[in-house]
Amino acid sequence: MQAEPAWYQSVWQERNSPVGRGAIMIAVAAFAFGFALNAHQSIVSNYFEKVLKLSGPQFGYITAIREIPGFLLIFLAAALYRVSLPKLSAAALALLAGGYVAFGFSVDFWTVAPWVVISSMGYHTYLQTNYALGMSLTTEGRAGRILGRLTAIGSAGALLAMLLVFVGFQFAWLDFKAAFMLAGSGALVAAIAIFGFPNLKDGRVDSDAAQRDPIVLTRDYRYYYLLNLLDGARQQILFSFGLWVLVHHFGLGVPVISAVLIFTTTLSMLTGPRIGRLIDQHGERPVLAWVNVGYIISLTGYALVDNVVVACLCYIIYMFIAPLSNIGAATYLRKIAVPAEIAPSLAMGLTMQHMAAVVVPLATGYVLNFWGYEIPFLIAAGFASITILITRRLDPENQKSPRRLAVEAGRQPAAATTGS
Repeated sequence: MQAEPAWYQSVWQERNSPVGRGAIMIAVAAFAFGFALNAHQSIVSNYFEKVLKLSGPQFGYITAIREIPGFLLIFLAAALYRVSLPKLSAAALALLAGGYVAFGFSVDFWTVAPWVVISSMGYHTYLQTNYALGMSLTTEGRAGRILGRLTAIGSAGALLAMLLVFVGFQFAWLDFKAAFMLAGSGALVAAIAIFGFPNLKDGRVDSDAAQRDPIVLTRDYRYYYLLNLLDGARQQILFSFGLWVLVHHFGLGVPVISAVLIFTTTLSMLTGPRIGRLIDQHGERPVLAWVNVGYIISLTGYALVDNVVVACLCYIIYMFIAPLSNIGAATYLRKIAVPAEIAPSLAMGLTMQHMAAVVVPLATGYVLNFWGYEIPFLIAAGFASITILITRRLDPENQKSPRRLAVEAGRQPAAATTGS
């Protein structure tokens, strides 16, 4: 039970070292990014519904547009592979900040679409660099708990944003334009915080840590790709229509939506380090299998029980366990890949997610328009069922890439002398 305070205390004590500075920088960036992302998410569904008057299918279209930059991420990462991860992260967050601010000046579907693309480009780029930077702070045996802690810190920023949105809209202190500017400010703070992140590998300074391959697509990482492909198909259904159902079908407004998100985020903030540690202790295979069982229960409940309380509860369950999918996939990749291939492979994983994410919202938006919202959520539960079969095949110790095995063989004597 001493582990959590000891970690934060040691980070502060080591604040003048490269690793300590890096931990503080990424923690500030995680908090500010969580603030920005969730200030935006708390209001965007209501903004689309009540200000821009988007229809159900248009929600699907806007989601597909938002996911196109994620689909093209691998090409962007390849083009910018010489740019260090901290600078690429800072540029991505600055792009996110500009896009969020511009949301508030849109008047219809066509005027918001460009800002959806711009903010999405920043968001998806930072999504993959963020995990690579976080895992560079420590060894692979502790990567899960580090990512869990960063998730908890991001949730704390998200909680602050949601409370501000909840109080601001409840008492009419905020309007949509001001809230989008608040979200953009958070992203800008994150960009400034991460810009000077040091070059690290396995929790040590390393001059080659920023070097990476431009594109990685190999059969050795096929299960990582499949996890991302299926996760992208499943999660985009809930992200596209989960809040929309609560707003449109059940008639919930900004204050109630904010309250649901506040509860979910508080839960994630309090349990983030512990759920990250689950992966370190038990491995990716059992944890990811049970997570997908949770997805099936929550998505099926969302589809089949026409009750606002049950729908909110299912949404909370889903969002609470969702970070484990990304953390588990990232730590699995860390265990089988060489350092130079981690960042481009994370980018390839996100591209795989968006191969499904671009198509699925369009198709399910059409289904929703003609047959109701229930069918898309049952389809999402089907994707979770297939993912369970994939997780049963995960065995990182015996699935290391040939390059990883060669590196480990070459380092074995050094590891013996240092005791690491």
